[in-house]
Amino acid sequence: MKRGGILHPALSRILSETGHTDLLTICDRGFPVPSGPERLDLALVDDIPTVVDVLRAVHREFVIDRIVVTEEMQAASPERYAELQRLFPDVRIVAVSHRRFKEICPESRAVIRTGDTVPYANVMIVSG
Repeated sequence: MKRGGILHPALSRILSETGHTDLLTICDRGFPVPSGPERLDLALVDDIPTVVDVLRAVHREFVIDRIVVTEEMQAASPERYAELQRLFPDVRIVAVSHRRFKEICPESRAVIRTGDTVPYANVMIVSG
């Protein structure tokens, strides 16, 4: 039995199998998950877990080179954007359009769906 860290077996496996520069998407409950990448659905109820909850857990065990957010997050959810900057001061945050984010998403190793209800809460992490 594991002592701690990520206990969800599928998420633990995905992180173990992810290589340098691979993408992982952590999305809100309404994001249109493409059919290509592996889908891991962690959503339980509204806001459990949030994208930030999952990102924090992943960051404890995983090398993140950069976090990709949408420009729309900066405008529609500035509190969330500020929270990411505060929680991950040593990780570069890059913003792209929501359209571009959805175009890149199929390249993800996996898409992890959360119960997050914050507008444009989605992030993509680039493995370091």
